[in-house]
Amino acid sequence: MRKSLRTALATAAVGALTGGLLVAVAGTATAASGLEGDFNGDGYQDVAVSAPRASVNGRANAGSVTVLYGSASGAGATKIQTLSQDSTGVPGTAESGDGFGSHTTAGDFNGDGYADLAVGAPGEDAGSDTDGGTAVILWGASTGLSGGTTVADPARSGHDRFGAPLAAGDYNGDGQDDLAIGSDQNWVDIYRGGFTKSGSTGGHYKVTTPVLKVKGSDIWNLTPGDVNKDGRTDLLVDGYEGETSGDYYFNANYYLPGSSSGVTTSGSRKLPAGIISDIGDVNNDGYGDIVIGNHWDASSDSPGASKGGAVALVWGTSTGPTGGTSTMNQNTAGVPGTSETDDAFGWELSLGDINGDGYDDLAIGSPGEDLNGIADAGMVSVLFGSTSGFQETGAQALAQDTPGVPGGNEAGDGFGGELLLTDATGDGKADLTVGLPWENNADGYVVAFASDGSKISTSGRGIGLTAAKVSASGTPLFGIQMAG
Repeated sequence: MRKSLRTALATAAVGALTGGLLVAVAGTATAASGLEGDFNGDGYQDVAVSAPRASVNGRANAGSVTVLYGSASGAGATKIQTLSQDSTGVPGTAESGDGFGSHTTAGDFNGDGYADLAVGAPGEDAGSDTDGGTAVILWGASTGLSGGTTVADPARSGHDRFGAPLAAGDYNGDGQDDLAIGSDQNWVDIYRGGFTKSGSTGGHYKVTTPVLKVKGSDIWNLTPGDVNKDGRTDLLVDGYEGETSGDYYFNANYYLPGSSSGVTTSGSRKLPAGIISDIGDVNNDGYGDIVIGNHWDASSDSPGASKGGAVALVWGTSTGPTGGTSTMNQNTAGVPGTSETDDAFGWELSLGDINGDGYDDLAIGSPGEDLNGIADAGMVSVLFGSTSGFQETGAQALAQDTPGVPGGNEAGDGFGGELLLTDATGDGKADLTVGLPWENNADGYVVAFASDGSKISTSGRGIGLTAAKVSASGTPLFGIQMAG
């Protein structure tokens, strides 16, 4: 690699301070329609894979998004579509440094029965405003994503990097998908459902979050899900608070509940530290449980503490994330591997019901895992949900030396750098798509796996730049972000 993955993992968490793209991003958005990710309405969920540093028509780091359409044979088996700002109907023009696809989220924003895809381009220059950023909605249809509409920025001069990050959800419980958009400030712009292709929405409001405003730094992640089972999507906000003596900022996560008027800070709760989160029902009690990945260390908020990493599980209740917290790492019973410095266990997380038993299961990425003497080859651990939490038996460990997985372990590939559990095969069970954004000198690569009914089948389908029709110029980072 041109830059070692270990260096990337150590610096990614502060990348937002310099406007970098190597920042982990949120998992699947929870859409009000229940059709999240099905862009063509065929009953199979699709997977949108970003290459935010892809060169487009010779313009470096312009960015693109590739859709792996679902089918009975899995994601990307029958149709692959790549879109950029040079694609017909997509607003704007592909320009160097735009970072189109740095953040994405899926939801049926116009209520037509087809999922749409909101795409952020935080590096977009807005007139004379360098890196002002933009967000567009690509519209779903029977033929897939087609055309798009720009989401109006209500405060262009008040921030930069609009569109980093994004999260879809029904925050006021009216049955329509809303869209939350972050920037380099500590507030979130939220647009009410009722979007139209002409650019109107059902309204707009701004929520100032409890995280610290850090000049030049994005809110890291926004994660939607219904934790308290009230029919309204809640929002997790991941950012900074406080400054350490080493010029690092402590990581902070906050739970902001949904309400009849939308996202509110009333009733907010501070959560354990970590740079990536997801929400799902691990113990099948109807409430959304929160998993938080802290790839630095189980006991420290600081990126200076380069340990093996840990994952926190916060139980959801009728009053929100108040049911207690447990933490696990690779030394926890039943978790594959051993906790070692720089494994980055918890770099990426995704929840979904792989075996159809009603309990959400968890895929955990450890892209810094060394395997058989190969540095940073990467590994994915799959843990299965139960009434009492994640089971201590039956876990899976997947890597590129697992029989059936395309490719082979190579230094710096970072298998598990991005993950998405979603039902691409339409059988009611979650399938797994794994990103290796640093494979082949940061060209990037994706492997699509399917559930075999009880676990993830190790027979995967590899999809690279050629199949995606993405330029190999520069460092595309294909697979660093997914939505569906």
